[in-house]
Amino acid sequence: MDIGVTIFDHILSNQKLNPGATGAFTRLLMAIVVAAKVVQRDVAKAGLVDVLGRAGSINVQGEEVQKLDEIANQALKSLLWSSGEVCTLISEEEADLIEIPRQFKRGNYLVHFDPLDGSSNIDANVSIGTIFSIYRRVTPPEMDAGLQDALQQGMRQVAAGYIIYGSSCMLVYSTGYGVHGFTLDASVGEFLLSHPSIRIPSRGKIYSTNESNYRYWDEGTRNYIDWLKDPEAGHAKPYTSRYIGSLVADFHRNLLYGGIFLYPADLRDPHKPRGKLRLMCEANPMSFICEQAGGLATTGSERVLEIQPTEIHQRVPLIVGSCEDVQTYQDFMARARGRSAG
Repeated sequence: MDIGVTIFDHILSNQKLNPGATGAFTRLLMAIVVAAKVVQRDVAKAGLVDVLGRAGSINVQGEEVQKLDEIANQALKSLLWSSGEVCTLISEEEADLIEIPRQFKRGNYLVHFDPLDGSSNIDANVSIGTIFSIYRRVTPPEMDAGLQDALQQGMRQVAAGYIIYGSSCMLVYSTGYGVHGFTLDASVGEFLLSHPSIRIPSRGKIYSTNESNYRYWDEGTRNYIDWLKDPEAGHAKPYTSRYIGSLVADFHRNLLYGGIFLYPADLRDPHKPRGKLRLMCEANPMSFICEQAGGLATTGSERVLEIQPTEIHQRVPLIVGSCEDVQTYQDFMARARGRSAG
C-alpha cells in the first residue's frame, strides 16, 4: 500500500538540491524527527503517568519548569548529541551554551530550541509544541563553539521548524525551499507529507494577541487593534480574535488560515520591557518559516531576521503573519511615530 511521502524521503530529496551535501544535515534533522516522536509519546500519556505538573524548579527565564519540559529538553539534547552533527546546543530552559559530552562526535551545526512551548497549558490538555532553529557554525571546527556561533542573525538559519502536539502530531519545517508539513501516522510510526508547499494567505481574518496587555501597549498597536475590531473601518466584517496562549498553536493556525499574531512590547513587566518572546528560539524560527511561506515578520520597527542578537536569551516584540496584515500594522506604527515626532 502506498502510504505517501515520508519525512525522511522528503529531506533526502531536498538534500539533492545542494550538490555539496554530505548527509550530515539529514542526520541532524532526523534526530529532531525522532525526538518529536519521543515527546509525542510522553505527551499522549501525560494523564496516565506521572509527567503532569511542576518539576519544582525555575528555569533561566524565571518560569516554573513543568515535568514535560524536562522530559522534552533531555530528549532533544540526547538525540542531537547522538547525531554527531552538533557543536553546541542552546535550550530555552538552560542559561548557557550546552557543551557536547566528550564521548560524542562534534559536527558543524548548532541548534537553538524551545523544548516545550506553551508548557503552562500542559495540565489543561491544550496544544503545545517544540520549536527549533539550525545554524552552521562560523568558528573553525578545531575550536570550541562559542557565542559567535550562537549569536547569528535569523537570516543565516539553514533550517527552522516546529512540532505541534495536538489532535494530531504535526512537524512543519523549512530549509529555505518553501514550507512543508508532515502528520504523524501512529499506525506506521512515520511522519507523512500532509501539507506540501504551505503558503500563508496574503490577508486573513484572525488576529491573535493577549489583549489583557492592551493598556500597556504603545499607541500604534492600540490603534491597530481598535481598527481590527471596528465594524465601520471598511472591513467586510471585523477580524475574529483567536488566542490560545501557545505560540506554536496560534502561529500554526494563522499559517494555514491567514491572519496576524502579535506579541508587542509592553510596559506591564519591567523585567521584560523589550518584549516577551525569545529572539533565537521563538521569533527567528517562526519568522523564517513565515517568510518562506510568503508572510512577513517584524518587531514593529525592524525585520526580525535582520536583528543582530547580543545575548542568547534576548527578548523581542514579534508581529508575524499574512503580508498585508503585517504591512497594515506597520502603517499604524509609522503614523503613531509621526504624530509623536510632530
